[in-house]
Amino acid sequence: MNIKPIKIDTPKGTRLIGPGQPTFIVAEISCNHQQNYAEAVRLVKAAAKAGADAVKFQTYTPDTITLNCDNPLFVIGGKDNPDSWQKLTFYSIYQKGYTPWEWLPKLKKLAKSLGLVFFTSVFDETAVDFNEKMGVPLYKVAAYEATHVPLLKKIASTGKPVIISIGFASQKESQEAVETLRKAGAKEIAVLHCLTSYAATPNSSTTHLATIRDIENRFNVISGLSDNNGGIELPVMAVLSGGHIVEKHLNMRHGNKSFDDRFSIDPKELAMMVKKIREAEKFLGTVHYGPNNDAEKHNRNFRRSIFVSQAIKKGQKFTRQNIKVVRPAYGLHTKYFDKVLGKVASTDIQFGDPLKFAHVVDLKK
Repeated sequence: MNIKPIKIDTPKGTRLIGPGQPTFIVAEISCNHQQNYAEAVRLVKAAAKAGADAVKFQTYTPDTITLNCDNPLFVIGGKDNPDSWQKLTFYSIYQKGYTPWEWLPKLKKLAKSLGLVFFTSVFDETAVDFNEKMGVPLYKVAAYEATHVPLLKKIASTGKPVIISIGFASQKESQEAVETLRKAGAKEIAVLHCLTSYAATPNSSTTHLATIRDIENRFNVISGLSDNNGGIELPVMAVLSGGHIVEKHLNMRHGNKSFDDRFSIDPKELAMMVKKIREAEKFLGTVHYGPNNDAEKHNRNFRRSIFVSQAIKKGQKFTRQNIKVVRPAYGLHTKYFDKVLGKVASTDIQFGDPLKFAHVVDLKK
């Protein structure tokens, strides 16, 4: 299967994302700015300093994502959510976590000046319109919006590349999301395996990084990982699992009471993650068969070939007693062994000589 890279415009020129290209590393800011513009600026600068390729914010307001309703259905629960979330409504959480839209054009300008790609996750059609006016080069669909069909159609209608996280979406739901995007006009799509347990420590029973390769093969798209867990190990593993995009939450410091702190990393950790991913890429290399260097070329001689194991006279037949497959590899290839048996020698051959084509009457290559 030939997966075509995604092409995006960046402050440094056209950038390809996909096979044979460096991993596209995205620093997700989310609500870690804590609605402090100066902190948002610091986060963008930290992402650039750490070596990220892109910085991503989120474009929503409480009213574009939920209803201001205290019906029990709108109250957050879940034993795994932090105590600070318990009994809060969706509206109140998003009210504390959203990014003021008026910040975004300024942050985009800052990102550009630092060489970073700037884009956002959009959560409704008005957010798409807003981002179109900003001139973002691509769009992100959050895992929770993978079944938001009207939004998918709106994003696809822009004709820009789309990165969609599928999180806990079923295989059928994931297929439907990709098909919806394609039918609505999206031609460049990346699908991210997304871990949405929001744990401080990853759990090996729920990571399923093998899904990354399956996504690429099943949907014929660029694949990657959106990691909502603590630590930097999984993004590095994701690259070695075939991922071409890695998305990770960035927080300026741990313990600052941001909603996303427990599954975010700080600038030093981001820099280390980028370093390890770039190192992993070097070892991953490209698809290659055969010797890599002069040492390996020489070591090919340690393989086997056909040698004369007893002295042979001209006109004598070759048998299993007078020829043998042994190391080193200076004689005929082993694939000719059965063809040589029963044929006659064209000349005298000494014990220990490598067998050659010229030694065998009527042997065809």
